[in-house]
Amino acid sequence: MLAMAAALPSSVLAAVPFASKRPAKEQRRFVSAAVEAEIARVKRKIGDPELAWMFENCYPNTLDTTVETGAVDGKPDTFIITGDITAMWLRDSSAQVQPYVHLAAEDADLKHMFQGLIQRQARCILIDPYANAFMKDPTARSNLDWSQVDDTDMKPGVAERKWEIDSLCYPMRLSHAYWTRTRDKAPFDDTWSQAMKLAVATFRVQQRKDGPGPYHFQRKAAAPTDSLPMGGYGAPTRKIGLIHSMFRPSDDACLYPFLIPSNLFAVSVLRKIAEVHREARGDTQAAAEAEALAAEVEAVLKEHALIPDGKGGQVWAYEIDGFGNWIFMDDANVPSLSGLALIEAAGRDDPLFRRTAALAWSDRNPYFFKGTAAEGIGGPHVGQDMIWPMSIITHAMNSDDDATIRQCLRWLKTTHAGTGFMHESFHKDDPSKFTRPWFAWANALFGQLIVDLAARKPALIAGHI
Repeated sequence: MLAMAAALPSSVLAAVPFASKRPAKEQRRFVSAAVEAEIARVKRKIGDPELAWMFENCYPNTLDTTVETGAVDGKPDTFIITGDITAMWLRDSSAQVQPYVHLAAEDADLKHMFQGLIQRQARCILIDPYANAFMKDPTARSNLDWSQVDDTDMKPGVAERKWEIDSLCYPMRLSHAYWTRTRDKAPFDDTWSQAMKLAVATFRVQQRKDGPGPYHFQRKAAAPTDSLPMGGYGAPTRKIGLIHSMFRPSDDACLYPFLIPSNLFAVSVLRKIAEVHREARGDTQAAAEAEALAAEVEAVLKEHALIPDGKGGQVWAYEIDGFGNWIFMDDANVPSLSGLALIEAAGRDDPLFRRTAALAWSDRNPYFFKGTAAEGIGGPHVGQDMIWPMSIITHAMNSDDDATIRQCLRWLKTTHAGTGFMHESFHKDDPSKFTRPWFAWANALFGQLIVDLAARKPALIAGHI
């Protein structure tokens, strides 16, 4: 992807300071007239040439480079890779297309793409509700180097089998977003219904009220965060009714298995999926079961997951074990404590969320890094002093303060290392040291931020940043 721009003659690059990094039109994987119109509409509102260039590169990156459409049994099928990893993560694929869902009703091709992704995700969940990533061929063995000899119940079609609550939450959120925008019942067939019911049942099993459940995972790896203790079942917990998550959205192992941002996400999406069950299918029983689990988990969160903020108030913990032990930190990957509002797991103006996000964006969080290039949140996945642009984007989306948002945009503008794209992470003092040059989720989230600001802060992006 980046090589296409690098291949342009130097004379052309000199004449066009911000030459497009998009693939040539005939090489784009998927084209949406509505998305192209949205790019033009929003770009006209951006006064900073470099920011406009970055938006035009990033916003369509998922469609340009990661989407493959087809059909299965006469129904639409959409497979979406993460970028430089050629498997489909349930989380990433959902988040990658979230910035386009508001356009789906006005573009038949885009609707078809969403229908295919919702269907593909449902079929993936039915293959294995504990897997986080899948192969395009549902009969294929994983081609990921690191998952070849994992000690777990690996199935054909699965690329990686790390159990993460959010892997099931994101397809629920996407289904609800598509339904509320289009009122199109087409993707919500019996296969989808079975998958969503299996997802809810899996959440129930992972409350582990009656034993450890069927999921276990161990990996021989240099990084301890790539495997689970206690025979692959994770650290001990007291069974209080929360849902166990063995891994975080970063694909790193949890220290304590009750991952609070993901449980909060589950509460939110269980209510969303109940709405789709009820309205799109008339399935009141499935809706009631999802709502009952949401109410149960929400009550336990309020009782067990609030901790002192050190200032006389309370914030959400990051992880707990049910015995009274907890950790406070945050990781850039969403669901995070900072990203609860982004995924509608908390209101933007909710005081508890505001306190929690503010504490996460501070030295109280061991993965909050300040450097000469920027400040932001990272996580164990990449390591010390590596800031994820995703955290800066989330911080800007949480904020109503012009100065804060402008600073975030400046950091994003000055840390892409000349590539015109978001990366997984960059060094806090040297943005030329970055990971993953092709990371579609981060590109999508940056595009989502600019679309958001064009609506709620048009004057801010109208001038130079």
